[in-house]
Amino acid sequence: MTEKLAKPSPGRPKNLTKRAAILKAAQVLFLRLGYEGCSMDAIAQEAGVSKLTVYNHFTDKEKLFCAAIKAQCDTQLAEFFVTPTVHPPLHLRPTLLALAHSFQRLVNSPESIALHRLIISHATTNPELSHLFYEITALRITHKMEELLRSIDRTKQLHIPHPRQAAEHFFALLKGARHLQLLIGYPSQSPSEAQTHVEHVVDLFIRAYQPNPHQEI
Repeated sequence: MTEKLAKPSPGRPKNLTKRAAILKAAQVLFLRLGYEGCSMDAIAQEAGVSKLTVYNHFTDKEKLFCAAIKAQCDTQLAEFFVTPTVHPPLHLRPTLLALAHSFQRLVNSPESIALHRLIISHATTNPELSHLFYEITALRITHKMEELLRSIDRTKQLHIPHPRQAAEHFFALLKGARHLQLLIGYPSQSPSEAQTHVEHVVDLFIRAYQPNPHQEI
């Protein structure tokens, strides 16, 4: 499954520009050629660096794949991974709306849909890859949302006794039917319908977790 090369000895600090070029090339080629069909040689050529430079930054193809996916998530959900302030209360809905739109842009983007198809195509032959993909994408995002919901619960803006479960509900509602439609190439919502869907989900979520004035906290 993994291409490997002898680990290079410690030397000069790694060139960040070359690292970025390698990650960009990996993102393009993994989607174009698939995981198995993409070689470290091809990535090196696409990035304009030597194969040894690729291995110097990423010791094998599996690590490079994970780093490329993580970098893509970080870029598309940059604001999501910086936990926002959740007070005063009037900031609650805008905060959740911003996160919801960021999540929807990420999971429904052409790159994300192509990546999901790639992972699904290898799910039975390479389950380790599927596990890695889940851990660095969905699980990581869920944990971050769980942290935010715990913070919201502490401020008593919402009553969220099970933040992990609530985070999973939030994202499942956002994906709705549209994500599956995009995965299988079925006609899906228009951009305006998708916008309305996000607003409805956020409002439904807020209503579902409104503090009960008769409940002891």
